Amino acid sequence: MTLQEQAQFSGDLEELERDGYLILPDLIGGDALLQLREQLEPWLVRTPRCEGDFYGWKTTRVGGLLSKAPIVQRLVMAPQILAIAEALLRPSCDCIQLNLTQATRVHPGERAQAPHRDEEMWPWPTAGRHWLINVMWAVSDFTAENGATRLWPGSHRRALDRGEAEATSIAGEMRAGSALVFLGSLTHGAGANRTQAPRTGIIVSYCLGWLKTYENQFLAYPAEVAREFPDALQRLIGYQMHRPNLGGWEGQDPIQYLRGAPACGPHRDALPPDIAAELKALMASSGD
Repeated sequence: MTLQEQAQFSGDLEELERDGYLILPDLIGGDALLQLREQLEPWLVRTPRCEGDFYGWKTTRVGGLLSKAPIVQRLVMAPQILAIAEALLRPSCDCIQLNLTQATRVHPGERAQAPHRDEEMWPWPTAGRHWLINVMWAVSDFTAENGATRLWPGSHRRALDRGEAEATSIAGEMRAGSALVFLGSLTHGAGANRTQAPRTGIIVSYCLGWLKTYENQFLAYPAEVAREFPDALQRLIGYQMHRPNLGGWEGQDPIQYLRGAPACGPHRDALPPDIAAELKALMASSGD
C-alpha cells in the first residue's frame, strides 16, 4: 500500500470500529455490474419466496453464488474487503473463512425485518471480539424507501435490544455497485420496501476459521465444483486446516483432497507455533 492507501485503510477500520458500519461507494460498475445482474436474475426468478418471520414472506434468497453467478467470486475476493476482514478477524483465529454468499431481493410490500445481529447464530458470548464481518453489495440502488438495510450506529457496544426503535436507526443508502461493510455484532435489519420495484443485494460474510459456517460450503461447492476455483478461494471456503488440527482430511490439509492425494498418508501435526514449540521442548526434556 502507498502511504495514502494506508491512511485510507486505517481510517476505514477506525470508522468501522466506531460506528459498526462503513460504506464503500462504487466498487464495481459498468460491464461487471451488468454481468452480475444477468447471472443472478434467472436464479432470483426461479427461486420461491421465503417463509418465516426472520427471512420474510416477500423476500427471495439464493445461496451458493460462487458457482451460480461466478462473477460473485470477484466480490468475495475483493482485496479491499478481504484486507478489512483479515485485519478484524485474524487476531482471533488462524485463518478466516467464507461464511456465506446470498442474493436477497426484497419485493414491494415487504415489512421491515426484526432488529438482529448475525453473530446470534453462534450461541456463545464473543467477549468483545469480532467473529463475523458482513458485506452487503448493492445490485440495485439502496434507498430508505425500497428497503435499504437499517443500521443502529454504535449498537455493537451495547446489549442487543430487539425492540430498538426504527427512528434511532439509519438507512444504508448507496448506489448500485457499492458495498456496505458492517460488524456481525451490529444491530441491523432489512428495511420495508414501500416502492413498486424490488431492491436486490448480495450478502457476503466472513467469519473466524474455527466456527461452523452459516452456509455449508462443502454442499454448496462439492469437490467437483471447488476444483475449478482458484487456490485462494478453495481455501477460503474451507479446504484448509485451521491449527491446531481442525478440519483435516485423513490427517492432511483438505486442499490435498482436491489435488487427488491418496487417503492413506501419515497424519501430520498442524499446530500453532507456540504450541509446537511447547511440545517440542516437552519432548526434548523427557529424555526419551
